[in-house]
Amino acid sequence: MIDFTGQVVVVTGAGRGLGRLYAIELARRGASVVVNDLGGTMHGDGADPSVADQVVEEIERAGGVAVASHDSVDSPEGGEAIIRTATDRFRRLDAVVSNAGIFNSVPFDELSHSDWRRMLSVHLDGGFYLSQPAFRVMRSQGYGRFVFIASSAGLFGQPLEAHYATAKAGLLGLANVIAIEGAQHGILANTVLPFGYSRMVTGTVGDPKLLEESGFLRAIQPELVVPIVVFLASRACEFSHHNYSAGAGRFARVFVGLGEGWLADPSSNPTADDIAAHLTDVSATEPFTVPMSIFDEVFGICKRLGITP
Repeated sequence: MIDFTGQVVVVTGAGRGLGRLYAIELARRGASVVVNDLGGTMHGDGADPSVADQVVEEIERAGGVAVASHDSVDSPEGGEAIIRTATDRFRRLDAVVSNAGIFNSVPFDELSHSDWRRMLSVHLDGGFYLSQPAFRVMRSQGYGRFVFIASSAGLFGQPLEAHYATAKAGLLGLANVIAIEGAQHGILANTVLPFGYSRMVTGTVGDPKLLEESGFLRAIQPELVVPIVVFLASRACEFSHHNYSAGAGRFARVFVGLGEGWLADPSSNPTADDIAAHLTDVSATEPFTVPMSIFDEVFGICKRLGITP
């Protein structure tokens, strides 16, 4: 059994939905959990400290150890305070599950600047404000695990969600760099793209009949996302820089691949007409590689050209 005894895990957005389930399972496996939740609405309004407090009470009734954090991730001070709650109370930090977020649906041509900024401030800025102080603690320990909750909306697109998709895609970029810079310090970073029946679903699907009759919505029970998040936060996870989709009991790696493409003759001066002529090769998805950094792509080009990077 994957055991978290003696370990400390921060879970943001842990007062409801998927975040609550992550926190409860981590505590059940022995982790001391910082249950962070501002207690606002799904649209990011208001605050209610009892939301996090209730999860802490639930964990403690089951014999676990937890402490509440009511700070918001959307400021540097909030991120620092969340991590400080872990280090002040438990003297260390082993894993961070960056799950806090808000959600609303707006057509792209109606998306306001405030809607855009608010979404990015919670998801993307919040991911940075939380992970930077956590990274510093983990670096001093020589160990740490980051699990960023991203979304298929960011990789594949979702209508009415330009702001949400952009913020979630940004988290993948953040996780990639943390994975690279953290490797020498024993810090791993991975992401999860979950499908879970939560208030995000019930609050945005306007048709009650669809909620009742959709086979997919019935299949994506939120508990079925928890296993991959817990694994990635654990010492059993020994890899970094990966993304995983999780929903309805199906767990699958999601990756950005780089096609072989078409290489113009080094002595030529390729034009747009050459692109059109070689478009099949330029657009081919087979064969492909999965670069683990920008340098992998650069080195690959250099190798094909026979030059030194």
